[in-house]
Amino acid sequence: MIANSEQNSSKRHNKCMMSRRDFLLYSGAATAVSMVPLTLFAGTDSETQVEGRIVGYPRKKIAKLSQLSNHIPVHFQYPDEGKNSIAMLVKSDIECGGGIGLQRDIVAYSMTCTHQGGPLTGAYKATGEHRIVGQCPFHLSTFDLRRHGIMVSGQAFESLPQVLLELEGDDIYAVGVMGLIFGRMENLIDVEVS
Repeated sequence: MIANSEQNSSKRHNKCMMSRRDFLLYSGAATAVSMVPLTLFAGTDSETQVEGRIVGYPRKKIAKLSQLSNHIPVHFQYPDEGKNSIAMLVKSDIECGGGIGLQRDIVAYSMTCTHQGGPLTGAYKATGEHRIVGQCPFHLSTFDLRRHGIMVSGQAFESLPQVLLELEGDDIYAVGVMGLIFGRMENLIDVEVS
C-alpha cells in the first residue's frame, strides 16, 4: 500500500510541475511582452513631439559645364574651407547615380576616405564602364562613383560622401552633402578663414 501511494504521489506531483521546456518558453514570452514599451503605441501620455533639424548647406559655384572635359577632375573645397573639405568634380562620360547634365554623368565626391581619412586626391580611374576612386593609400578602399560612391573593396564601411550638385545654365553649384565627411561630427562646422 505504501508503494502504491508513492506511485500516485509522484504521478500527481509531475502533473502540477512544469517541464523545463515549458518554463523556458513561458518565461521567455513573458519577458518579451514586458519589454515592449507602452510608448510604442501612438496616443499614450509619454508620447513626445520632436522637431526635425534642417541643415542649410551653402550654395557654392564650383565650375562651368562648358569647361569640363571627360575624366579630368576639378578639385574644390566644400562645404567649407575646413579640415577634410577637399572634393572632386568629374565628368565621367557615363551615367552615374546622382549625376547632373544631359547624360547625368557629372558627379562630385569628398576626397577623404571614410575609413581612416586617407587622401583620395588623384585616385580617380575610368576603365571601361567602371568609374572608381581608389585605392586609398592607407588600407586600399575603393569606391564606385556610378553607384553613389559605394565602397566596393577595402576596409571602409561607409560610402564616399557625395556632393549634391545643381546646374543653372552653364554654372555648376554644390548645394549639399549626402553622407558624413570623415573626421567630423557634423558636415557644417564654423571655420575661421585667415
